Amino acid sequence: MSHTHRNAVIPERVVNLDEARHRHGAMADHAAQMVMAGDPLADAVIAELDQLGKEGRHILNRGLADGLASLGEQPPSAIEALLRQLETVPSWIDPAQIDRGEVALLSVPQPWFEICAISSALVHTYASPAIARLLAQTGQLTKMASRRLVETGMWGRQSTLPGGLHRGAPGYISTAQVRLLHARIRATALQHGWDTAVWGLPIGQTDMARTWLDFTLTPFTALAAVGIDLSAEEQKSLYQYWSYTAYLLGIDERFYQGVTDHASARCLQNLLDMTNAEPDDNSRALTAAMVSATAGAMAGAPNPLMAEDRLRDLLHGLLWRAFGSELSDHLGIPESDATPLLPLVALLNSQARRWQTFTADSAETARRENAQSPGPDEAFRLPGGTAYEQNIAVPTTALSTTAESGPPGVATGSVFTRRRQA
Repeated sequence: MSHTHRNAVIPERVVNLDEARHRHGAMADHAAQMVMAGDPLADAVIAELDQLGKEGRHILNRGLADGLASLGEQPPSAIEALLRQLETVPSWIDPAQIDRGEVALLSVPQPWFEICAISSALVHTYASPAIARLLAQTGQLTKMASRRLVETGMWGRQSTLPGGLHRGAPGYISTAQVRLLHARIRATALQHGWDTAVWGLPIGQTDMARTWLDFTLTPFTALAAVGIDLSAEEQKSLYQYWSYTAYLLGIDERFYQGVTDHASARCLQNLLDMTNAEPDDNSRALTAAMVSATAGAMAGAPNPLMAEDRLRDLLHGLLWRAFGSELSDHLGIPESDATPLLPLVALLNSQARRWQTFTADSAETARRENAQSPGPDEAFRLPGGTAYEQNIAVPTTALSTTAESGPPGVATGSVFTRRRQA
């Protein structure tokens, strides 16, 4: 499946390309060109839905839930093409791994994953000025941050639990919905004057690859900062599982097929970071809103770990330790009183994790307990529905409406769900 033209014009947002070529070779030009590439299958579905209206949405949702075969002999052509790709499991995927779920994630104690993973993932995504510009269009950053926490938590939980990515399962459906929401936002932004010569295509392939890293490498970099490291085998499992997620999200395979561990993921992340401009005011505003929303949600949960101001300070310390001083400064993350204590926390966590994973049986017990821990209440509905429900079926009349509901920053969501239920 082709995503771009070889002679694509490189937008102004791409910086340091000569240095990137020296360090990363031909992959640098590929990443630069893919800033202008979308997702042809999902983009075609959005165009088809705009023609078919409500009935098209019903067909699409039925196909996602019950499979392409449930749609009869002549389903709409774009919907048929997307469903056929989604339902074609690549030969490099082991179905047994989908049965087990994302075992690296499930091996992490849920409180630490909730504290570290979602904040680091979204904040690093916001470090891209192009992504931050698109997401900040609404101007309602606090409301947007809270919704993104909820929706990202629901998607992450559904897509990583055992069996979650089997056809028709909740994680499979929500992953396809995230993909289609990206396509809807892409179409809407282009209709409302998005400057591709400067910023590239909205949520283009390179940005999608960045987001993929922000839900693989970035969370576990933050977790490593508190002593929760993955073994070589766990890293291999992590990237194998998430390669299938990348496939379902429509990400160009050249970005993820060679990523098999943290080292190769860091190489790709280095390429994407060095060709991005420094974080801007939008990045800093989104970061501040996300930290505040995360601290507020966790402080509002039953039996919170600590008060909201201390949670905010802890998040600052974790992000500072995970990202380093230079990026933290650019993102406006202040130094934290908690930072000097984190090495001690890391030591205690590393010792606890050693015993948790000491035998195969103890590791499996921990994963099973994490998988059964409270997660998002699927019966709960956000006001107005999810971003997918609000924006997928018909053209959005203003970019601010789409941006407010915006894409989940493609963590488990129990903390955020418990707050909503309280």
